[in-house]
Amino acid sequence: MKQQTALTHEFVEYVPNELKDGTLYVSMPFATVAHKCCCGCGKEVVTPLSPTDWKLIFDGESITLDPSIGNWSFPCKSHYWIRGGKVRWAGAWSQEQIDAGRANDRLAKERYFEAASTATAASPKKQGRRLWRKLKWW
Repeated sequence: MKQQTALTHEFVEYVPNELKDGTLYVSMPFATVAHKCCCGCGKEVVTPLSPTDWKLIFDGESITLDPSIGNWSFPCKSHYWIRGGKVRWAGAWSQEQIDAGRANDRLAKERYFEAASTATAASPKKQGRRLWRKLKWW
């Protein structure tokens, strides 16, 4: 297989068992994007969509994923960006960079979920006051 330079996309409910080369499968019900590694190795890449993982932008014609795709657990260790349906190759990372990136991802998740749990733990009294202010304004 050869390296991909452009990708098409398909919106699907379920990701198919057999992925086609050069196709991004976007499952909004499962907040997941899947594709074959763009290096041509044939490995399947799954990118979960969430505030702490990947973000998807669909502009009506093409897909952008953020951040980059770093296939650090694959033998190929490919690293690329998907921008407007185009593959932009990124430089290789050392094991030290990979470890630092993973640590940063873990820290971002911890911070996100700590903030979320703190927000849901807001007192019912405060929540009632907020509701009352909104009703009063209305």
